[in-house]
Amino acid sequence: MGLHQAFPDAEIYGVDIKKQPRYPFKFVWGDAVDYLFSFDRAYPYHLIWASPKCQRYSTMTMKWGRSESHQDQIPATRTALKRVGTPYIIENVPQAPLESPVTLCGSMFGLKVRRHRNFECSFPVIAPECQHELQSEVIGVYGHAGGTSKRDGLTFKGTAAWKEAMGIDWMVGNELAQAIPPAYSRYIGEQFKLSLGGPQ
Repeated sequence: MGLHQAFPDAEIYGVDIKKQPRYPFKFVWGDAVDYLFSFDRAYPYHLIWASPKCQRYSTMTMKWGRSESHQDQIPATRTALKRVGTPYIIENVPQAPLESPVTLCGSMFGLKVRRHRNFECSFPVIAPECQHELQSEVIGVYGHAGGTSKRDGLTFKGTAAWKEAMGIDWMVGNELAQAIPPAYSRYIGEQFKLSLGGPQ
């Protein structure tokens, strides 16, 4: 949705190995890396956003020593993207081995989440500074929504609070737990336009 906000006239496609019935744009059901390798020369897109599975490098997976049970999809994704040659973004958690990543945080966009995520971009992106001190409340959006509790200084609430905190009103709880705020992709999309010399 954030890329749509940055490029309202663009045609957006999503690719996922799982069906996404609530996805609001055109959708291709399949493996994203296989999809990238399926094109020989004339590639039909101007910008590609890739979000490989993050479980291998997530905090909880590493805490419980289960990283090796999850496939590292980042190298194959990067190889496919570089082969295609289209400008790209790879998004993942801060611990993931991305190349020269920039970090975005919900506090940069006035949101009630922090949700730090790193982005490897094939074009210049300038990240603003985190503004944690301006957040009067921080909502933790992971695990399972429901109830209210405190952990690590975060507040855990139900799905409605998750939607408001993330700036997303079309997802259910388990989808929100895996998502990033659209403000992130909109910001990076605007940075991409600047890299092309166009207006923000």
